[in-house]
Amino acid sequence: MEKKQIRRLVLAAVVVALLVVVLVWVGRRAPVPGVGVVRVTRQDLTETVSTNGKVEAIDPAVIRAEMNAFVTKVSATEGRSVKAGQPLLQLDTSDAEAELARTRQSLLDAQDALRAAHAGGRADELAQVEADLRKSQADVERLRAEESTLERLAARQAATPDEVNQNKLALVRAEATAKQVAARRDEMQRKARLNAESAQLQVDNARATIASLEKKVRQGNLTAPIDGTLYSIPVHVGDYVHTGDLLAEIGTLTRVRVRAFVDEPELGPVAPGQRVVIGWDALPNLSWDGVTEQVPKTVVPRNTRSVGEVLCSVDNASQNLLPNANVTVQILVHSAKNALVVPRGAVRDDGGRRYVYMVGGTTGLGGSTQILRRREVRLGISSSSSFEVLDGLREGDEVALPGDAELSDGIKVKAVLQTFQSGQ
Repeated sequence: MEKKQIRRLVLAAVVVALLVVVLVWVGRRAPVPGVGVVRVTRQDLTETVSTNGKVEAIDPAVIRAEMNAFVTKVSATEGRSVKAGQPLLQLDTSDAEAELARTRQSLLDAQDALRAAHAGGRADELAQVEADLRKSQADVERLRAEESTLERLAARQAATPDEVNQNKLALVRAEATAKQVAARRDEMQRKARLNAESAQLQVDNARATIASLEKKVRQGNLTAPIDGTLYSIPVHVGDYVHTGDLLAEIGTLTRVRVRAFVDEPELGPVAPGQRVVIGWDALPNLSWDGVTEQVPKTVVPRNTRSVGEVLCSVDNASQNLLPNANVTVQILVHSAKNALVVPRGAVRDDGGRRYVYMVGGTTGLGGSTQILRRREVRLGISSSSSFEVLDGLREGDEVALPGDAELSDGIKVKAVLQTFQSGQ
């Protein structure tokens, strides 16, 4: 019986040993993950700031309505070249012409009132008061002379006291009359000064109104103020426009301005004189070259963004790029010739320390399996797809790319070499 138990124990031990051997063998045969790798190469690299922008004409001539009026005629076509003085459109100016005639008559009336005020009042009224004043003054002088004569005669009893008293009473009345006339003249002169100020104000207002109305009447026949391209004329015959409404925009479009909206964190490397490449969805096969001219002095809100507005001068010899178009903008802020580069995807970050996984030597399994080793790197400029490597790698080194397998230091992988071309 004991022998049977021993045999069973030996058999169980053998089975366990076989299971261990099988598990070890299966473990050694577990699939090794495949990982894409690229070789570190030297290429020309350009760092860009990519954003959006809006096209503007440089120093455009903007024509706005000076009055409320109907559009009676449109003589020019949007998008065509125009010469200075060329007719653009006509407005109905009949109301302005009627008002101009009324204002000119008001000016004549105000000028007459001003002349009368400068003369001291109306000529007939002024002549009458001056005549009354001279007569009253003459009466006073005559009665005063008679008073002296009567007093001498009365002293010799050649005139009665009653005659003397009547003369004095008449003199008092004459002096009172003279004072009233003088006061009336002074009041006329005071009113004349006030009237002169009022009349002068009316004359000035009438002249200013006439100048404004004459400008409106002249605007009834709008012409191009400069040579250029009529890139906007948003009105049509029969439209009713209000004062201040846009009627036309003219500019020279062989060179345009692009206002680029650069997000605040990316403003640092942007400077005047940097190359700019413009794209437009309406013409996806074309691009336009330019240069940054002015960097912002302040940051402004734009929708949900905080941006700086960078002004760029862009060559538009074909005049295909139209004002007010929404465009893409690439500002080339740095470049490096023959730089050592790696794909962005190969670079990882650990608390500000950048590193890659280098492909090491084979494990001895027929040379088909390799080991990943973590390597810290120091980086320079970057493009949309690549980093410049300043230290930590050499040309020809192989680095792993992210994929389905979780990469870590020391794991075994099957390296699958891939082609890498840096984006500019």
